Amino acid sequence: MDQQLAEGILALGLSLDDAIQQDLRDFVDLLTKWNRVYNLTSVRKPQDMVTRHILDSLAALPYVQGPRVLDIGTGAGLPGLVLALARPEWDVVTLDSSNKKLRFVRQVVAELELGNVQVEHVRIEDYPKTEKFDTVISRAFSSVQDMYEQGAPHCKPGGVLLAMKGVYPVTEIESLPDPDIVKAVHRLNVPGLDAERHIVEIIANIS
Repeated sequence: MDQQLAEGILALGLSLDDAIQQDLRDFVDLLTKWNRVYNLTSVRKPQDMVTRHILDSLAALPYVQGPRVLDIGTGAGLPGLVLALARPEWDVVTLDSSNKKLRFVRQVVAELELGNVQVEHVRIEDYPKTEKFDTVISRAFSSVQDMYEQGAPHCKPGGVLLAMKGVYPVTEIESLPDPDIVKAVHRLNVPGLDAERHIVEIIANIS
């Protein structure tokens, strides 16, 4: 797993020091342990977690603006905890309505001593709109439109909304009332993943 992670980070063109890589491995170890009891993810093998969770989250990093990041529907801390580990100078809020999954996120924050992570047990609809972020990101939203409607109020002027998707979301984009909200759709090349991944960049403060 050590070599797999190191080679994956290199393939993504990222530079993460040994301490960060160790924390990422510790995160996978914790996720593997907790997953046996709490069923946090359908991915069972640590090697698959590295590819489908860690490297997948890191692939979004070039499109994320700091220093304030909101991860909506973080689940087991994805991509929020991975982004917080990779960029310790950022402040990351991980938000979810499932307290079961957030118990795991809080445990990771405690064990890895992540002082730059805030955990919020709340639905995005109920999260104060006074909280503004440079990037709002999610792997969990069902549609680009929902992501725009729920995420845009939390973006700073000039901020960015990022919806992580599998295959190119043609139908979602074509059904948007205002297709101009989509700035770009970027294909993500996740090392070791034999599946399509995309990230939809949405204009938060459209005039």
